[in-house]
Parts: sequence; structure tokens; C-alpha cells
Amino acid sequence: MAFDYKKEYKEFYLPPKTPGIIDIPEMNYIAVRGSGDPNVPDGSYKTAIGLLYAIAFTIKMSYKGSHKIDGYFSYVVPPLEGLWWQNGCDRIDYSHKEDFEWISMIRLPEFVTREEFDWAIREASEKKQKDFSRVEFFPYREGLCVQCMHIGSYDHEPATIEKMEQYAAENGYTVDISDTRFHHEIYLSDPRRAAEEKLRTVIRHPVK
Repeated sequence: MAFDYKKEYKEFYLPPKTPGIIDIPEMNYIAVRGSGDPNVPDGSYKTAIGLLYAIAFTIKMSYKGSHKIDGYFSYVVPPLEGLWWQNGCDRIDYSHKEDFEWISMIRLPEFVTREEFDWAIREASEKKQKDFSRVEFFPYREGLCVQCMHIGSYDHEPATIEKMEQYAAENGYTVDISDTRFHHEIYLSDPRRAAEEKLRTVIRHPVK
């Protein structure tokens, strides 16, 4: 059976709908950086997601080709994630999505080294005849966070974030969003297939 990160690490991917404090270790990701409204049709964000999944599946399906990755195991591609911020602002202003800066990313299995990532970029570039230069190998140590499962529209996240901030304050923490620690979302639902009111999104904010 394929290894499923969501099921094996429920504390990271399937938190309750009530806030909690968690310490997130360093993980490696494939990532694409960009800016602007993610809802723009055929915009930079949609392009970034296509690039990410192309590399993710190049690695996942590598066992079918001649290139064998040391330590490879069968796995489910982890969910899409995003780090979001707006320059000069320590909060997310959902009314000005055109000001978003973001890093869109997918977690890599532990066996994927930087060298194997570089191989995947070369392989996908050759096979798909596309430019993957925007895709990077991205180690990220998130550290101490408050997190919560949000159910519903992305635009309704502020209410969940307010609960998270209140919980953090009641337990002796302050939110620590900075130029190196970000508002973090993990997308467990496909918005193309799930009803808006049923979308499941893990929300994390760094704390100290």
C-alpha cells in the first residue's frame, strides 16, 4: 500500500477544528514563488501549480523508468500547500488579493535529495519541453505554530484565524509572522470538485 503522508502524520495534515499548538520540523518541498491574485484565470499561480505537479509526478513515477532513486518507496503525492504574505503587512488582507506574495509548494518524500530533485527538473524539461526554472528545492523549518482545520470558503478564513490568535494568546503565545515566517495553508480539498462550504484547509500561523 502506498505511503500516505496525510494518514501517517495526522498531527500535521488532519488537525481538529479547534486550534492547537504544534512544533513543525524541517521538511523539504518543491516550490514556486510568485505574486498576485491566485484566482486569475491562467495566471501565475495556476501556472505554478502545473509546474509543481509535473515535477511531483516525475519523481513519483520514476520507478517506471531507468533512473532508480535510492530508498524510493511507493507514496501518495502530498497535498498542495502555500505560504502567503503581503509586503508591509503582518496580516492577510483578503480584500486585496492582487497584493499577495506566495510560495506554492508540495512536500517531498525523505528519499528525494537535491541531486534527485535536479534530475527530476532535467527529466521533466526534456520530456515535456517546458521551462521548469521557476521550480526550486525548498527546505523549510516552520517551528512552533498554532494551527486549525478550516471548513468552508477561503474568504471566510479570518474567523478561523481570529480563533487561532485568541487561543494562542490565552496559552501564552504571540503570533510571529515575519519576513521568514508566514501564513501557511494546506489544501486538502480540490476546489474544482468540492462544494465551497465543504473545503478543508489546514491553517497555520507561526508563534513564539
